[in-house]
Amino acid sequence: MTAWTWRFEKADGTEVQPAVQPEEFTTQGDAESWIGEHWKALAEGGADQVRLFEDGSEIYGPMSLHAEAS
Repeated sequence: MTAWTWRFEKADGTEVQPAVQPEEFTTQGDAESWIGEHWKALAEGGADQVRLFEDGSEIYGPMSLHAEAS
């Protein structure tokens, strides 16, 4: 079974513990839905960016958890 996981980082790329503990996801869509629901709490808890992995291989990132200034 494929496992999709998030890595939570500071802006400089150092890993941090997330404020909300994620699960292992079975689909990319589930992982992305979860980050969409929890990104504010994660950012408030000290994470600046995330990377998405599929079975240990990076799919994309870093993706900022901070809202774009308009």
